[in-house]
Amino acid sequence: MSARVVLVVEDNEQNMELATYLLEEAGFEVQQATSPDEARRALARQRPDLVLMDMSLGGVDGLSIVAELRRKPELAPLPILALTAHAMRGDRERFLQGGCDGYIPKPIDVKTFVREIEAALARGHGDS
Repeated sequence: MSARVVLVVEDNEQNMELATYLLEEAGFEVQQATSPDEARRALARQRPDLVLMDMSLGGVDGLSIVAELRRKPELAPLPILALTAHAMRGDRERFLQGGCDGYIPKPIDVKTFVREIEAALARGHGDS
């Protein structure tokens, strides 16, 4: 069985490094994108098993990117998790209603991060 592929869309270097390290240590293949355009190019090259989407990409609302992906039939089934520092009451629900399949708050909890990714992969899209 080949490694599961996760596309990490994150513009903060430290968060990207940490997410990549944790995922690779758990046996995942990681694709990286630091902007919406890089994410689009990565998705055109290879369809990952899951997308981990920063909700604030250099002034771009991550939910607009999620909505764009959901409109494409070939990408709509992809599990997408919000990766965000937005942790106010109602934020989780807003991201789930906006098309995300799950929510991982920042700072990344190294003890639960991989478990949350694996659980999302087991659920698939729309089953949260």
